Amino acid sequence: MAITGAAGLLATWEAGLAEPPAGRALLLHRTARPDLDAGTLPALPVGKREADLFTLRRALFGERMQVRLACAACGEDMEFDLDTAEFARSAAGRDESAGPGAAVGPGEVVVRVRSDGWDVEFRLPGVADLTAAGRAEDPRRALLARCLVSAVHDGAAVAAGDLPGPVQRRIAEAVEAADPGADVTLNVACPECGQATRAELDIASYLWTELDAWARDLLLDVHLLATAYGWSEPEILALSPLRRRYYLELCADV
Repeated sequence: MAITGAAGLLATWEAGLAEPPAGRALLLHRTARPDLDAGTLPALPVGKREADLFTLRRALFGERMQVRLACAACGEDMEFDLDTAEFARSAAGRDESAGPGAAVGPGEVVVRVRSDGWDVEFRLPGVADLTAAGRAEDPRRALLARCLVSAVHDGAAVAAGDLPGPVQRRIAEAVEAADPGADVTLNVACPECGQATRAELDIASYLWTELDAWARDLLLDVHLLATAYGWSEPEILALSPLRRRYYLELCADV
């Protein structure tokens, strides 16, 4: 993964200020995967995007993520560290027992379900699919219709709306097995009351919060160094973090 420099990250942050969460997540994904065409990213399986963002977070801010969560039972604040490398591997992993996946388009992967005369091919949902389905009156039905490639029962084609419940459940199980990182859920035992709290880890939101804090701190550094030395922003950003910190310490000693 080629990580852009400070100026590039600041540009990503600046562009994201005017974007909703989905737009910010896409900007972060573009930063994580500059090797891919921007139009391909929304079609990638959600777990692949999560793995990319965990890898980006590790490259930018290190392996340990500090998470704070309130216990659902007693309300006690819980703080703990997570390993970004472990989550990146988990999100990118794929259970081959779900059957082989086949590419049908740039970034797209299809899983196949065969059972009781059914032969179903279903495309792993990407971010664009979830966003579009979320606007529908029935998001689950909309997602099924959007991602179903084909469904045949005893040689006859079947539409998405006519799939019986058991087949839909088999599709959901196959998708979950093929893209386990699409839903990163924490299950944390409270040290006070012992009850477990489940919570979804939104890596895009977490990473954006960190990037926002980093960008504001960096701009303050630029302001202080420009005031002290008369340097331009590009000149200051071209300095390594270590050299910027050293000059800031010299400014404080004056």
